[in-house]
Amino acid sequence: MNTTVFNLAQLQVLEMMSFVDSPEALAELKKAISDYFAKQAQKEIDRLWENGELNEGKVDKFYQLHERTPYK
Repeated sequence: MNTTVFNLAQLQVLEMMSFVDSPEALAELKKAISDYFAKQAQKEIDRLWENGELNEGKVDKFYQLHERTPYK
């Protein structure tokens, strides 16, 4: 049996979960966490755009990108 070691952030989230007492509260928490990560992703996209690592041409290439795993 493997032992899971939680970091400080994971422990704090687990502790906060004791206050989630309804499906509505859980939905609000999920939305808050989702919004946080969406904001972080947008910051990174903005940084890449400002540095020139991401541009319109690269974004256009994403539309033709096909990286599916071939199954036999």
